[in-house]
Amino acid sequence: MTLARTKIRIRRLRRSELPIDTVELARFLIGKTLVHDLPQVRLSGRIVETEAYIVGDAAAHTFRGLTPRNRSLFRERGHAYVYFIYGNHYMLNLPGQRDGIGEGILLRGLEPLEGIGWMQRHRSIKGVRTRPGKKSTASLTELSRGPGRLAAALRITRSLDGLDLCAKGPLWLGTPARATGEIGVSVRIGIRLEAHRLLRFYERGNPFVSGPRRLNS
Repeated sequence: MTLARTKIRIRRLRRSELPIDTVELARFLIGKTLVHDLPQVRLSGRIVETEAYIVGDAAAHTFRGLTPRNRSLFRERGHAYVYFIYGNHYMLNLPGQRDGIGEGILLRGLEPLEGIGWMQRHRSIKGVRTRPGKKSTASLTELSRGPGRLAAALRITRSLDGLDLCAKGPLWLGTPARATGEIGVSVRIGIRLEAHRLLRFYERGNPFVSGPRRLNS
Protein backbone atom coordinates (compact mmCIF):
# COMPACT_ATOMS: atom_id res chain seq x y z
CA MET A 1 0.00 0.00 0.00
CA THR A 2 1.11 3.57 -0.64
CA LEU A 3 -0.04 6.97 0.48
CA ALA A 4 -3.32 7.87 -1.21
CA ARG A 5 -2.92 10.32 -4.08
CA THR A 6 -5.99 12.28 -3.09
CA LYS A 7 -6.39 13.50 0.46
CA ILE A 8 -9.37 14.96 2.22
CA ARG A 9 -9.31 18.73 2.10
CA ILE A 10 -8.62 19.92 5.62
CA ARG A 11 -6.09 22.14 7.34
CA ARG A 12 -4.34 21.89 10.65
CA LEU A 13 -6.21 23.56 13.52
CA ARG A 14 -4.49 26.48 15.22
CA ARG A 15 -4.35 26.52 19.01
CA SER A 16 -6.09 29.89 18.98
CA GLU A 17 -9.15 28.14 17.52
CA LEU A 18 -9.43 25.74 20.46
CA PRO A 19 -11.71 26.92 23.31
CA ILE A 20 -9.86 27.56 26.59
CA ASP A 21 -12.33 25.41 28.51
CA THR A 22 -12.15 21.63 28.69
CA VAL A 23 -15.91 21.01 28.45
CA GLU A 24 -16.31 23.44 25.56
CA LEU A 25 -13.32 21.88 23.81
CA ALA A 26 -14.74 18.37 24.23
CA ARG A 27 -17.87 19.51 22.39
CA PHE A 28 -15.87 21.51 19.84
CA LEU A 29 -13.82 18.46 18.84
CA ILE A 30 -16.90 16.56 17.63
CA GLY A 31 -16.69 16.50 13.84
CA LYS A 32 -13.06 17.62 13.72
CA THR A 33 -10.42 15.43 12.06
CA LEU A 34 -7.65 13.45 13.72
CA VAL A 35 -4.71 12.66 11.42
CA HIS A 36 -1.71 10.40 11.86
CA ASP A 37 0.82 10.64 9.04
CA LEU A 38 2.86 7.45 8.83
CA PRO A 39 5.74 6.94 6.39
CA GLN A 40 3.57 4.64 4.25
CA VAL A 41 0.11 6.17 4.56
CA ARG A 42 -2.06 8.88 6.06
CA LEU A 43 -4.57 7.65 8.62
CA SER A 44 -7.44 9.99 9.40
CA GLY A 45 -10.94 10.06 10.81
CA ARG A 46 -13.71 12.24 12.14
CA ILE A 47 -13.87 12.56 15.93
CA VAL A 48 -17.42 11.53 16.85
CA GLU A 49 -17.25 10.94 20.63
CA THR A 50 -15.38 12.60 23.51
CA GLU A 51 -15.44 12.76 27.32
CA ALA A 52 -14.24 15.64 29.49
CA TYR A 53 -12.42 15.29 32.83
CA ILE A 54 -12.07 18.44 34.91
CA VAL A 55 -10.47 19.80 38.10
CA GLY A 56 -11.96 18.17 41.21
CA ASP A 57 -13.18 15.19 39.16
CA ALA A 58 -12.31 11.96 41.01
CA ALA A 59 -12.27 10.06 37.71
CA ALA A 60 -9.64 12.35 36.18
CA HIS A 61 -6.03 11.21 35.93
CA THR A 62 -5.03 14.58 37.39
CA PHE A 63 -7.17 14.27 40.53
CA ARG A 64 -4.20 13.52 42.80
CA GLY A 65 -1.91 16.07 41.17
CA LEU A 66 1.03 16.09 38.79
CA THR A 67 2.95 12.85 38.26
CA PRO A 68 5.49 11.69 35.65
CA ARG A 69 2.70 9.70 33.98
CA ASN A 70 0.10 12.48 33.67
CA ARG A 71 2.48 15.38 33.02
CA SER A 72 1.12 15.94 29.50
CA LEU A 73 -2.38 16.66 30.86
CA PHE A 74 -0.97 19.74 32.57
CA ARG A 75 0.30 21.14 29.27
CA GLU A 76 -1.52 23.72 27.19
CA ARG A 77 -4.65 22.59 25.33
CA GLY A 78 -4.05 20.76 22.08
CA HIS A 79 -1.24 18.43 23.13
CA ALA A 80 -1.45 14.63 23.29
CA TYR A 81 -1.66 12.58 26.46
CA VAL A 82 -1.26 8.87 25.71
CA TYR A 83 -1.37 6.19 28.38
CA PHE A 84 -1.40 2.39 28.50
CA ILE A 85 -4.27 0.71 30.34
CA TYR A 86 -5.52 -2.75 31.27
CA GLY A 87 -2.21 -4.17 30.08
CA ASN A 88 -3.28 -4.31 26.44
CA HIS A 89 -4.13 -0.97 24.82
CA TYR A 90 -3.43 2.75 24.63
CA MET A 91 -5.80 5.68 24.91
CA LEU A 92 -5.49 9.19 23.47
CA ASN A 93 -6.44 12.28 25.47
CA LEU A 94 -5.94 16.01 25.05
CA PRO A 95 -5.40 18.56 27.80
CA GLY A 96 -8.12 21.19 27.56
CA GLN A 97 -6.90 24.13 29.57
CA ARG A 98 -4.06 26.61 29.99
CA ASP A 99 -0.59 25.37 30.87
CA GLY A 100 -0.46 24.08 34.45
CA ILE A 101 -4.17 23.21 34.83
CA GLY A 102 -4.74 19.45 34.81
CA GLU A 103 -7.86 18.72 32.78
CA GLY A 104 -8.34 16.37 29.85
CA ILE A 105 -10.50 15.04 27.05
CA LEU A 106 -10.64 11.36 26.12
CA LEU A 107 -11.24 10.60 22.45
CA ARG A 108 -13.73 7.72 22.47
CA GLY A 109 -14.91 7.30 18.88
CA LEU A 110 -13.56 7.94 15.38
CA GLU A 111 -15.19 7.56 11.96
CA PRO A 112 -12.42 6.39 9.56
CA LEU A 113 -11.73 8.49 6.48
CA GLU A 114 -8.30 7.63 5.06
CA GLY A 115 -6.09 4.57 5.35
CA ILE A 116 -8.91 2.19 6.25
CA GLY A 117 -7.04 -0.85 4.94
CA TRP A 118 -4.08 -0.01 7.16
CA MET A 119 -6.38 0.53 10.14
CA GLN A 120 -7.83 -2.94 9.56
CA ARG A 121 -4.32 -4.35 9.48
CA HIS A 122 -3.44 -2.60 12.76
CA ARG A 123 -6.57 -4.04 14.35
CA SER A 124 -6.24 -7.40 12.56
CA ILE A 125 -9.72 -7.02 11.08
CA LYS A 126 -10.46 -8.18 7.55
CA GLY A 127 -12.94 -6.11 5.54
CA VAL A 128 -16.23 -7.84 4.80
CA ARG A 129 -17.72 -6.98 1.42
CA THR A 130 -21.47 -6.86 0.88
CA ARG A 131 -21.12 -6.35 -2.88
CA PRO A 132 -18.20 -5.59 -5.21
CA GLY A 133 -16.44 -2.36 -4.31
CA LYS A 134 -18.29 -1.73 -1.05
CA LYS A 135 -17.23 -2.73 2.47
CA SER A 136 -19.74 -3.76 5.11
CA THR A 137 -20.57 -0.97 7.55
CA ALA A 138 -20.82 -3.59 10.30
CA SER A 139 -17.16 -4.56 9.88
CA LEU A 140 -15.92 -0.99 9.67
CA THR A 141 -17.66 0.17 12.84
CA GLU A 142 -15.44 -2.17 14.85
CA LEU A 143 -12.30 -0.38 13.67
CA SER A 144 -12.36 2.69 15.89
CA ARG A 145 -15.50 2.61 18.03
CA GLY A 146 -14.15 2.97 21.56
CA PRO A 147 -10.92 4.57 22.82
CA GLY A 148 -8.74 1.46 22.74
CA ARG A 149 -9.78 0.56 19.22
CA LEU A 150 -9.31 4.16 18.10
CA ALA A 151 -5.71 4.24 19.31
CA ALA A 152 -4.90 0.83 17.85
CA ALA A 153 -6.39 1.64 14.44
CA LEU A 154 -4.41 4.89 14.18
CA ARG A 155 -1.20 3.30 15.55
CA ILE A 156 -1.11 5.64 18.54
CA THR A 157 1.39 4.61 21.22
CA ARG A 158 3.11 6.13 24.22
CA SER A 159 5.83 7.45 21.90
CA LEU A 160 3.36 10.19 20.86
CA ASP A 161 2.70 11.36 24.42
CA GLY A 162 3.29 15.11 24.79
CA LEU A 163 3.17 15.82 21.06
CA ASP A 164 1.73 19.19 20.02
CA LEU A 165 -1.28 18.41 17.82
CA CYS A 166 -1.44 22.00 16.57
CA ALA A 167 2.19 22.10 15.37
CA LYS A 168 3.91 20.46 12.43
CA GLY A 169 4.23 16.77 13.22
CA PRO A 170 2.86 13.30 12.41
CA LEU A 171 -0.19 13.45 14.70
CA TRP A 172 -2.45 16.48 14.37
CA LEU A 173 -5.94 17.94 14.60
CA GLY A 174 -7.66 19.15 11.46
CA THR A 175 -10.75 21.06 10.43
CA PRO A 176 -13.96 19.11 9.66
CA ALA A 177 -14.02 17.00 6.50
CA ARG A 178 -17.77 17.59 6.27
CA ALA A 179 -20.56 19.23 8.23
CA THR A 180 -21.06 17.99 11.80
CA GLY A 181 -24.38 16.46 12.76
CA GLU A 182 -26.40 17.12 15.89
CA ILE A 183 -24.34 16.76 19.05
CA GLY A 184 -25.70 14.75 21.96
CA VAL A 185 -24.70 14.90 25.65
CA SER A 186 -24.77 12.09 28.20
CA VAL A 187 -23.21 10.67 31.35
CA ARG A 188 -19.75 9.19 30.97
CA ILE A 189 -19.25 5.47 30.42
CA GLY A 190 -16.66 2.86 31.30
CA ILE A 191 -15.76 4.41 34.68
CA ARG A 192 -16.87 3.89 38.29
CA LEU A 193 -16.19 7.30 39.85
CA GLU A 194 -18.45 10.26 39.06
CA ALA A 195 -19.91 8.58 35.99
CA HIS A 196 -23.08 10.65 36.44
CA ARG A 197 -21.44 13.83 35.15
CA LEU A 198 -22.88 15.02 31.82
CA LEU A 199 -19.47 15.35 30.20
CA ARG A 200 -19.71 12.95 27.26
CA PHE A 201 -20.36 14.39 23.79
CA TYR A 202 -21.14 12.50 20.58
CA GLU A 203 -22.52 12.93 17.08
CA ARG A 204 -26.07 11.59 17.11
CA GLY A 205 -26.77 8.72 14.74
CA ASN A 206 -23.12 8.00 13.97
CA PRO A 207 -22.40 4.22 14.04
CA PHE A 208 -18.84 4.81 15.27
CA VAL A 209 -20.05 6.16 18.62
CA SER A 210 -19.42 3.65 21.42
CA GLY A 211 -21.51 2.77 24.44
CA PRO A 212 -25.07 1.49 24.95
CA ARG A 213 -27.75 2.52 22.49
CA ARG A 214 -29.86 4.11 25.23
CA LEU A 215 -27.19 6.77 25.75
CA ASN A 216 -26.75 7.57 22.06
CA SER A 217 -30.26 8.59 21.05
